[in-house]
Amino acid sequence: MSQLQKSASDPSKPSSPGAGGRTAVSDRLEQFERRQSELWRLTFFLLLVLAVVFALVSWDTIRSLTHRYEALPIGLVVLVVLFGLYAWKRTQEISELRGLVRGIEQRDSVPPNEKQLDQLFDVISRSQQGYRDLIDSFDDILLAVSLDGQIRAANRSFADLVGATFPQIIGHPLSEFVQEGTGDDGELAKRAMPRFLERRVWNGIVQIRLKGRNSINYFDCVAHAMLRGDEVHGITVLARDITALRKNEARFTELFESLHEGIYIATPDDRLIDANPALARMLGYDSKEELLSRTFADLLPDAEQRRALREQVDNQAVVQGREITLTRKDGQPLVCLNTAGAVRDTSGRVVRYHGALMDITERREMERRLYQQQEFARRLIDSFPDLIFVVDSTGHYTFVSPRVKDILGYEPEEMQNLEFGGRTHMEDRPALLSLFGEMLAGRQTFASLEVRVRNKQGEWRRLRCHFSPLFSESGKIDGVVISGRDVTELKRLEEQLIQAEKLAAMGQMLAGVAHELNNPLTAILGVTELLRDSEGLQDNTKRQLELTHRQARRAARIVQNLLEFSRPAAPQKKPIDVNTIIERTLQLQDHSLRRNNVQVDFQPQPDLPAVIGDANQLIQVFLNLISNAEHAIREVRETGRIQIRIGRIGAHISVTVQDDGVGVAQEALPKLFDPFYTTKRPGGGTGLGLSICMSIVREHGGSVDVETLPAGGSAFTVYLPAAPDEVSGAPVDGAAPAAEPTPAADILKGRSILVLDDEESIRMLLEEGLSAYGMRVDCAANSREALELIRNGAYDVALCDVNLSPGGQGPSGRETAQQIAAYSRGAAKPEVIFMTGDLVEDNGGGDHIRQLQKPFRISDVLVVLREVLAARPVEKLR
Repeated sequence: MSQLQKSASDPSKPSSPGAGGRTAVSDRLEQFERRQSELWRLTFFLLLVLAVVFALVSWDTIRSLTHRYEALPIGLVVLVVLFGLYAWKRTQEISELRGLVRGIEQRDSVPPNEKQLDQLFDVISRSQQGYRDLIDSFDDILLAVSLDGQIRAANRSFADLVGATFPQIIGHPLSEFVQEGTGDDGELAKRAMPRFLERRVWNGIVQIRLKGRNSINYFDCVAHAMLRGDEVHGITVLARDITALRKNEARFTELFESLHEGIYIATPDDRLIDANPALARMLGYDSKEELLSRTFADLLPDAEQRRALREQVDNQAVVQGREITLTRKDGQPLVCLNTAGAVRDTSGRVVRYHGALMDITERREMERRLYQQQEFARRLIDSFPDLIFVVDSTGHYTFVSPRVKDILGYEPEEMQNLEFGGRTHMEDRPALLSLFGEMLAGRQTFASLEVRVRNKQGEWRRLRCHFSPLFSESGKIDGVVISGRDVTELKRLEEQLIQAEKLAAMGQMLAGVAHELNNPLTAILGVTELLRDSEGLQDNTKRQLELTHRQARRAARIVQNLLEFSRPAAPQKKPIDVNTIIERTLQLQDHSLRRNNVQVDFQPQPDLPAVIGDANQLIQVFLNLISNAEHAIREVRETGRIQIRIGRIGAHISVTVQDDGVGVAQEALPKLFDPFYTTKRPGGGTGLGLSICMSIVREHGGSVDVETLPAGGSAFTVYLPAAPDEVSGAPVDGAAPAAEPTPAADILKGRSILVLDDEESIRMLLEEGLSAYGMRVDCAANSREALELIRNGAYDVALCDVNLSPGGQGPSGRETAQQIAAYSRGAAKPEVIFMTGDLVEDNGGGDHIRQLQKPFRISDVLVVLREVLAARPVEKLR
């Protein structure tokens, strides 16, 4: 440049040398212009290639993004336009420079002045700096290399890559800075050079290693031949560093191959173009290639599932977690969760599908088993007779079984809103909360407690609860499981059983006491009867004897009731007309009813069927009910009315005894039929009447109901099963009271009676009482004395005590009777009448055994003797 300036500024030099200098400058400018043109062509070509490659590579990605980035290619076009404007400006500068040079060439006679030369070199300097700035602004590497590998030009990116300055780079071989990463010492480049010279363009990925570094770099390169005329004299290389991209691709490939989830890529025509090994293993194929030989339709044969899946993927950016069922190689189903998407071209057409599959077959199987276990547990809990509660550490219900509705009346949701222990009896609550605390503290692992809980209706239910701790997954106690069984009825039955056992023990005791009382009562009744019938007694004495006799009969009735309650006799059931039973009962109670001014309204119903029962026991039932009604009236008024109605309800005959007396209090109704419970005043009753009535009616297969009437009084209804039609017409069996004997002494006179009883008072009573009627009476205290008397004489009747040997030291009365029959001579065998303090029962056999129930009166004995002796003439016995 300085030489040029000097040449232009020295006018003393000859013109020919000046012309030669100008010619040299012109040549240099033409050479510069050619190089500039090549550079601009290369630059525009590279920009065009970059824009096209970017558009092709990035368009699918841009279209598949959630946000729309279609404006990016437009921005690239704008950038190219701006670059064109910048290049046009630089071209104008070159045109200006060319004009100056030509002007110098045309003025050979007039050499350029210093100002023109300064202007020329200023334009050249600015143009070169502009090109340098443009090339250095590229992020990609730009090189100009000769055919022998010498670097002619490089941009800032290459200098930064190799860590050298431009003077250290320009003119030096490229091999000083980089070498091929394959380690073949440039053999690959030598083999590829002839083909490049032929085609004059090459693009591809180059693997290189920087000198002094161990790392491998990857560059995506585009190489073009630099031409001089038609001859290649150099190479321009544009290289983009894709090392990070290749590393990411390597990591993606590694991830793709190592994922446990199956990855697939398929075309719209169901052809598989790629899959990872995990998918091949999931579907049971030996290799990925074997899997890729199948179509997606082979893996998902259900056309409806394929249609629905494709429709969903086509309409959504990404389909996540859709459950599909694939078919394995062995034909077994494979349940998967599919996450899929679609890749589209610039026109929006789907070019391929890709997705990830997660095998959930085992999870579905576990869910199925878990559901079965939960369903089993739910059904087990629903069918379990006990309540199940789960209470957390704060005292809130977390689970309540449906049985709570049946036992406590609450819905499970209602129960969960209640406070734990809030419905428990206040006496049981402290023990409940204390046990709950001990369970949470871990001091007990199992415990039981019986508590009273108020149900939704306000009634108390008794629950027998079992407590167990509930552990979390970490082994910590975070709640208590409580199972509660309703033992209300069981407790009631236990109490009734205990009461029954007490009553049984009491009955045994009462039976023994009653048996012992019957003997003295028999003596009292007999003696008072004999004295009362004696002549010459004063009226005052007779009244006292009558009082004594009446009280003895009362005591006898009490003892009889005790015996019937403790050990009721087996009823002798026959067809019975209920109308007749009620009429006979009213006859027995007629005197008392008239004396107390109580009217009875009874209307017989003759068309009703009979009932099967024991007449004596049913008379006892109705007699008790009528007597109670009479007493209830007498407590509130002087006169009253008893209404008795008989009817038929279904298969039962009903008898209702209604009075207008004091009635029954509501609180007394549940206990009215309990033994020894009475609503009468002290001394007015024993409390056994209704209990015996209930026992008799139940023995007959019926029941007794009671209600308090709103207008006052009460109504007792007895229900008895109606007899079948074929037995309804049978004769009625009634129990008429014993009649006083008539003075037909001719039957009794001269008869011989043997009395066998270990009670002296009974022997004395019978001896004196029967002797007064002309009979010969011999007495024996034991079987030995009785047999001795039988050997010495004959007897018409033997009155024998059944319990002759209560201590078990000798034969009983029945055994002694058999011995008497064996010792008797021929036809003079005496008739045996048993005397007993127990209840008289039917022997169940064909023989008719006569029995006298203690306590008895002399008149009762005479009636039985007359019946027996009427069939035995005196002549036959003499």
